[in-house]
Order: sequence, then structure tokens, then C-alpha cells
Amino acid sequence: MSAVPPEALRSKLESGLVSFKHADIIDSSSGCGMSYSIVVVADDFEGLNTLKRNRLVNSILAEEIAQLHAFSQKTLTSAQYLAQGGKIAANP
Repeated sequence: MSAVPPEALRSKLESGLVSFKHADIIDSSSGCGMSYSIVVVADDFEGLNTLKRNRLVNSILAEEIAQLHAFSQKTLTSAQYLAQGGKIAANP
């Protein structure tokens, strides 16, 4: 298994989600790139329950997830993220 760089995850999310806004990608494996915890913000999630949101992200990142030891995610719409105090840059 080879390490998955965080940039690869971000790139796939940006291209796979039509209304991608933001992603916090945390390498929780002490920098070896084998365990990630992510927060993904996209309005693609509007109207979807948590399971469907997670399945959508899993389908986009399927190749990368297969290489990881651990992967956790939190998926939010822009409104949910902003309500929790998050900030979205003008150009994600």
C-alpha cells in the first residue's frame, strides 16, 4: 500500500462534486498518509441523508479509500457549515 496525499483527495472531491465548497483534510496517521479524517462541504448534499452523503463521497474517493487503513468523514451543506461557524473561501 502506498500513501495517499491529501491533495489527491481534495482534487477528486473538487472534480466529483458539482457544488464543492470546502474540505478540511486531516492526516490522522502522523503524516504517513494512511489515515484521514475529512470534513466535506458541498451543496450536492442538500436533501440527502447522512448515509447517502457518505456513499456519494465514498464513490468519488473509492480508489483512494481502498489504499487507506482508516477513513472518516463528515459531510455538510454550505448552510450547515456556516451555521457551525465555518468559513468558506471565495475560491475553494
